[in-house]
Amino acid sequence: MPIGKKNTPPFLVAGSENISTSFYLALLSTEFKPLKFEYDEAMLGISVSELILQLTTQLNRTDIRTLFGNELPGFYPYQNRIIIGQSNTNYTNLPVESSPPLELILEERNVIDSPVDDQVEQKIDQKIETTVFIYNTHNRESFLPHLDNVEDPNQAFHSDVNVGLVSEQLKKSLATKGIGALVDQTDFTQVLHNQGWQYSQSYTASRQVVEEVISQNQQLSYLFDIHRDSRRKEDTTVTIDGEEYAQLFFVIGADFEGNQKNIELAKTIHQNLEKSYPGLSRGVAEMGGSGRNGVYNQDLSENAILIEFGGVDNTLEELYRTADVLAEVFADYYWDAEQVTKN
Repeated sequence: MPIGKKNTPPFLVAGSENISTSFYLALLSTEFKPLKFEYDEAMLGISVSELILQLTTQLNRTDIRTLFGNELPGFYPYQNRIIIGQSNTNYTNLPVESSPPLELILEERNVIDSPVDDQVEQKIDQKIETTVFIYNTHNRESFLPHLDNVEDPNQAFHSDVNVGLVSEQLKKSLATKGIGALVDQTDFTQVLHNQGWQYSQSYTASRQVVEEVISQNQQLSYLFDIHRDSRRKEDTTVTIDGEEYAQLFFVIGADFEGNQKNIELAKTIHQNLEKSYPGLSRGVAEMGGSGRNGVYNQDLSENAILIEFGGVDNTLEELYRTADVLAEVFADYYWDAEQVTKN
């Protein structure tokens, strides 16, 4: 009898997402004996008291994450899953999205230096097809080293000096590899203010733009939502060959069906980065549940991913360096995939 169907006792439905597989197998084996022999090693031994504990408290003694998941502010590990990562990637240092009041984000702040793009302009073939769409749902996420007299990570926001600059750099780098990208610079923070919405509705605001853009550009194949982690420098920076890079973290929504292709794309990019730039990518995580959006507009495309670029303490120099590397590694994947498609 499938769990969750209409004949399932009500007490097995409530809180069932927090019950281990071994419990289900043990229960089912009482009615379907072959399961006992097929999955005997997976059944850790079931007790009525243990089952009641998990059903009533959603605690699982074999998984410490269930003990802290609902108690520590901003810590939702039981709804999240680390798919692949570094040896130091764990449930205590997953990406954090700060969500201060909208009024605080909209405040005007001065910058220490005006980040001017002094790189030599490279000739770019204007005829290349635009297949990548880059946008920033939390478009005002900024970086403390470039903000004057701002030390609080929860105030690292700016209308001009923000992750939108990273998106533009990624676009330029992709173009040098023959990949056309379209960058949307909608000020979603201002959209929220104009609509009278909360910051938690940011993905609703960006979804409207994403849907419109992909409906008008059928050739778009990849959707990258660029963000900035709220974690500090020690968690978001790596030194490779004597140079510091802002680390990447790939986030896939856990709260929609059919996200496997999104996960596979993120895993492949992570693994390819590891080959040439070990440590640059912190990993790939599936995130959702209480306190998070959990979809991130990724249900619109199997090639949609959210990318955390560095953290509040990273400099634009470090971020641009990482954008160049991501473009390089993604281009190798992209052209290999194109060749396979043609063949």
